[in-house]
Amino acid sequence: MVELKKSGMLRGSLSAEEQISLISGFNDLKLALEGAIFVQECVPENLELKLKIFADLDSYINDSAIISSSTSCLSPRKMFNGLKHVKNCIVAHPVNPPYYVPLVELVPHPKTDAVTVEKTYSLMKKIGQSPVKLLKETDGFVLNRLQYAVVSEAWRLVQDGVISPRDVDIVMSEGLGMRYAFLGPLETAHLNAEGFKSYCERYGESIERVLATFGPIPTFSGEVAEKIDQAFTEDLTDKPNQLQARREWRDACLSRLAKLKQEMKKN
Repeated sequence: MVELKKSGMLRGSLSAEEQISLISGFNDLKLALEGAIFVQECVPENLELKLKIFADLDSYINDSAIISSSTSCLSPRKMFNGLKHVKNCIVAHPVNPPYYVPLVELVPHPKTDAVTVEKTYSLMKKIGQSPVKLLKETDGFVLNRLQYAVVSEAWRLVQDGVISPRDVDIVMSEGLGMRYAFLGPLETAHLNAEGFKSYCERYGESIERVLATFGPIPTFSGEVAEKIDQAFTEDLTDKPNQLQARREWRDACLSRLAKLKQEMKKN
């Protein structure tokens, strides 16, 4: 939080020190849940483990508290079925690092109360996140479905010898990603013509032709995985800390981008 303060990205009206002083740790789950109004589960992506956690939460939580999961892919139906407080349960999937990438996907169980969705949405907005509501459950939610579509085609392009792994990333970071940092794919298309309908009329046939050439779902292992991995590690063999340094550089970039986006939204 001190680093966030230095970079001008600290949220809220309290100082970093005041915020840190409000964080407490407990070894007793029941004690930790006393007076809780919102619980965010963040254990590893393991259904069996999450089921145990939710069963424990369900037995201790008060009737008005919201139980939220950070899962990126597990089904709310599988996680929340049979819980006494199922109407209070929801997935609120953040994106790492959540302080700089504010998206949160809200995915309800079929029995989740509408009030739970609205309260969670309101809370996420209040703390500075950018929540979206999924109107119904779909495997992988939305972010990962879009991400996996991109990763899948990137894999096929490398596999087919069309482009190198590093150049695939340049296409995204210096091309599509530059626009997508501020506009989504649909509004990007909308602005690339006289509206989205005009875009479809102009480019729909070409899009369909290209999509027809997309290959089957890849198996993410073997020679291609080795080739991609090698492309991003070949310069790091004598630099054991370089991977962590690269992560820190990524987070620094995201921090500056988040700050820029805040400034642009004020204009």
